[in-house]
Amino acid sequence: MTTKVKSYKMLIGGEWREGFRSFDVTNPQDNEVVATVPSATKEEMMEAIETADRIFQMRDPIPTHERIRVLNKVADYMEEDQEAFAAIIASEGSKTITEARSEVSRAIQTIRISAEEARRMKGETINFDQNPGSEKRVGYYQRFPVGVIGAITPFNDPLNLVAHKIGPAIAAGNAIVVKPASATPLSALKLAEAFVEAGLPDGYLSVVTGPGKEVGDPLVTHPAIKMISFTGGPDAGEAITRKAGTKKISMELGSNSPVIVLNDADISKAVHACCSGAFSAAGQNCIGVQRIFVSEDLYSDFIDLLVEATAALKVGNKMDERTDVGPMINEKEAVRVSEWVEEALEKGAQIETGGVRDGAYYSPTILTHVPSDAKVMVEEIFGPVVIVNPVADLEEAIEKSNAVNYGLHAGIFTNDINQAFKAIRKMDVGGIMINDSSDYRIDEMPFGGTKGSGIGREGVRFSVESMTEQKVVCFHLDD
Repeated sequence: MTTKVKSYKMLIGGEWREGFRSFDVTNPQDNEVVATVPSATKEEMMEAIETADRIFQMRDPIPTHERIRVLNKVADYMEEDQEAFAAIIASEGSKTITEARSEVSRAIQTIRISAEEARRMKGETINFDQNPGSEKRVGYYQRFPVGVIGAITPFNDPLNLVAHKIGPAIAAGNAIVVKPASATPLSALKLAEAFVEAGLPDGYLSVVTGPGKEVGDPLVTHPAIKMISFTGGPDAGEAITRKAGTKKISMELGSNSPVIVLNDADISKAVHACCSGAFSAAGQNCIGVQRIFVSEDLYSDFIDLLVEATAALKVGNKMDERTDVGPMINEKEAVRVSEWVEEALEKGAQIETGGVRDGAYYSPTILTHVPSDAKVMVEEIFGPVVIVNPVADLEEAIEKSNAVNYGLHAGIFTNDINQAFKAIRKMDVGGIMINDSSDYRIDEMPFGGTKGSGIGREGVRFSVESMTEQKVVCFHLDD
């Protein structure tokens, strides 16, 4: 069945534009072209930024009640068109239709939470008289929007991660220019449509599509951009920090998430959570389970059960509701994963199941006996591959978990509260899930990591805080 190719426009300063050039968006499942999208020029990106800055500077801030109204109307629009959003996510990306529907639900919640946080954006009074000689001073601090935010988003959650940029930015009263991943720009454009329909003032949101080399640099370096919110790989993140100078920066740069399974754990629960956490979204998930460290006396049974659960996963057509695992975002990424697995095998690792590539598909794969210097052990695989190695005790598991330059999420399965709290104290991560895999997140929680996993925290309230500046007001009163 041939899908009709739709031509999309990008949003610049409140105007839908075709652009002088375009590029194809393809379905990674079969490389079929599903849409054409404008390929913006540097000048068009500059126009989007400068329009946003001009409008932000010249008009009064959007009143809080109006921000709340717009955000709730966007969420209403998304709910009414939920299946269309899901179909776009599934057609342009790697997610199955079931996973896409779940992402739409999460994105709606992200926008609703943003509306709630707009209401809660408050300062507080300051007791200046705590300082001797300041008895006649009173005042407070108040939060103000920073101005124009530049957002760069990845392919793996093409709707919800865009919502995590736009929702808090509008809640805080900012303007925002979004550069979505070129592999999956359609979800961002569909969300922009919702904001236009909701009556967001022109210029407060632009979605500019095109290659990062052309439009990414001006978004990072333009002086009107006061903050950069980036989700993506560590190499791109480091390049952005070098170019951004003193701008505010929020970055989520991925992980190599560990899960520890101790000998008192509920093994069935641990296997189920780790299987789902490792292979959902074809493993292209920054908090997906990549390394599992299992107590030696539980190791053999755990491997047998995880292999059984993994072999039962259905790999195939994304639009089939029975499918568990779809393709990776493109064949190039599947080839990379295959090469990393081969390198581990050459170093002594073993494949328990999987290890087969078919175009952009890579079968869910379990590796054992993986040495500490294998690339798949220390870097982010971002594919459907999980490592299972034995450990003697919790101390060894924590040491091996921390032995990478990432620290986003981790998980531990144990019924011993003392062991759980030891892991909480000693694991160098931004979030630790007890009796759950690393792959658990709700959109309201502070989300971010340590070491190479990024800078700052997302989650709507925490994004709003980072997207505002505190201004202190102090009155010196007369007698």
